[in-house]
Amino acid sequence: MRINNIRKALYTISKILGDVNAVKRGRVGRRVGRRVAGKGTGKLLGKLFK
Repeated sequence: MRINNIRKALYTISKILGDVNAVKRGRVGRRVGRRVAGKGTGKLLGKLFK
């Protein structure tokens, strides 16, 4: 269980750092669009292979 918690924390930190980087470079809209598309694709594939 401990490794899972560390992994989750690392992914969360990397997501936050990616958001900060997008704000710095002025590409927030592009990042939000890709994140929404990724979530939609993940849900669709989850339903497809359920």
